[in-house]
Amino acid sequence: MYDDTVFYTHVDSPIGPILLAGSEDRLLMTSFPAGRGRREPKAGWVEDRAALKEVGRQIEAYFAGDLTEFGLELAPTGSTFEMAVWAELEKIPYGETVSYGDIAKRIGQPHSPESVSASRAVGVACGANPLPIVIPCHRVVGANGALTGFGGGLAAKRHLLDLEFRVRPPAGTLFAAMN
Repeated sequence: MYDDTVFYTHVDSPIGPILLAGSEDRLLMTSFPAGRGRREPKAGWVEDRAALKEVGRQIEAYFAGDLTEFGLELAPTGSTFEMAVWAELEKIPYGETVSYGDIAKRIGQPHSPESVSASRAVGVACGANPLPIVIPCHRVVGANGALTGFGGGLAAKRHLLDLEFRVRPPAGTLFAAMN
């Protein structure tokens, strides 16, 4: 039976303290220290670093450049559309980016040049992502490759992508040729 107790803790990172929340076996939420995606612990949550030890270890390993794929049980909640977008985000390889339009096409919501609503809907779903970093919405960029919208702020998005590009440079780039 699932225990409804939600534990939370903060883990230090190069972009500031990250809020982690979950049960002892499922991650429910990560939150940035700043930006429109910032969330706070809810009433009734129990602060307990030990309960989220493995989550914290993996987040720290990610920022150290030692982890390229999370091995956590996730429990995000959202609409059917959001869940489809988040499932597609999990398929984006570490160190690579795709556009909002690409995600829309992959989930069967293509758009035409006259209507960018599918791409925008993907952007809204990315903004609602309760597990940024772990469900890598930072790997989604504008159609022209520009960094756009990110709950933790564009500086955090750039930091996350720079980290990943240093660890695993994208193929066919100057960074890849130098490694």
